[in-house]
Amino acid sequence: MVDASTLEILGVAGQAIHYRKTKTKKPRPNSSKRLAAKGRESELWGTVIDQIGSPPEQATYIHVCDRGADNFEVYCHLLQHHCDWVIRASKMSRTVLVGDSQEPQVLSDYLEQLSLYGEYQLNLRTRPGQESRSAKLSVRVGKVQVKRPRHVSPWVRELNQAPIAMNVIEVAEVDPPQGVTGIHWVLYTSLPVRSFNEAWTVIEHYEQRWLVEEYHKALKSGCRAESVQLKTADRLEAFVGLISVVAVRLLQMKSEARKFPEQPAKKTVPAVVLKMLKVARKKPLDTDKMTMGQFYREIAKLGGFLGRTGDGEPGWITIWRGWEKLVAFIHAAERLENTA
Repeated sequence: MVDASTLEILGVAGQAIHYRKTKTKKPRPNSSKRLAAKGRESELWGTVIDQIGSPPEQATYIHVCDRGADNFEVYCHLLQHHCDWVIRASKMSRTVLVGDSQEPQVLSDYLEQLSLYGEYQLNLRTRPGQESRSAKLSVRVGKVQVKRPRHVSPWVRELNQAPIAMNVIEVAEVDPPQGVTGIHWVLYTSLPVRSFNEAWTVIEHYEQRWLVEEYHKALKSGCRAESVQLKTADRLEAFVGLISVVAVRLLQMKSEARKFPEQPAKKTVPAVVLKMLKVARKKPLDTDKMTMGQFYREIAKLGGFLGRTGDGEPGWITIWRGWEKLVAFIHAAERLENTA
């Protein structure tokens, strides 16, 4: 959960563990039987939406999801809880209803008819096989209604939901570099989009979705959720629940260090953590004047990060090792103090 105005990470709004079934060579059931079955992977989105629930008064929940959530059933769950959404479209071949006449039209054909709202520049970080670059993006906006599919789950059938009206935003890169696949996002949203600024706000919401990937990196690479030697499901679930708290805290720390590197660390970091870091590091540290950027790197150095000029930013593994070591020192000091 992220505060839309400050981009502060507030915590985990909800999560669910899904046991993916082993694939078999049995014939795949027809759509009706498959949608009526319990434990569908597509049910996860609705499960978490229901878990989070409706927003309190004078607050708004905006669910930001990737293409896996582009599902009529998901939109029904969101409507039930009076939530807004920004969801990336998964199928350009979907038939949507457009205009006052509700004329059915293939989404990809409709996007070609949209007028340009504006353009903006987006700075892209380095990714595997691609260097960092600045991309020029065009923004087009339209209005559609997504109708109920022919095959739906029994729950959706009972709702008898009418076509759901929403805005669609196409973000496309203008003249991408040769050999590079240009950015192309098609976003569905329940939020109003009456101007370029409002469209830009929706796009900014979607750009924060990468935090979900970062959270899972913290959970898997950092906290090593997949490397523990637990043998039973109930123990592994308990472990994942525990380290979810740690993963969020590490993600908060990394986010603050990136966005507010000059912010004094003592405003956010507990005093006992700064005190122990000062003791644990070999070189003298002035923790009273330490910034969040410096604190983040010192934690990583405790975990093996060298911090040389060309090393870039520390990764999740060194962050986790440093944090784990620091917490062990704090626990040892507390035990020693209690037994003295």
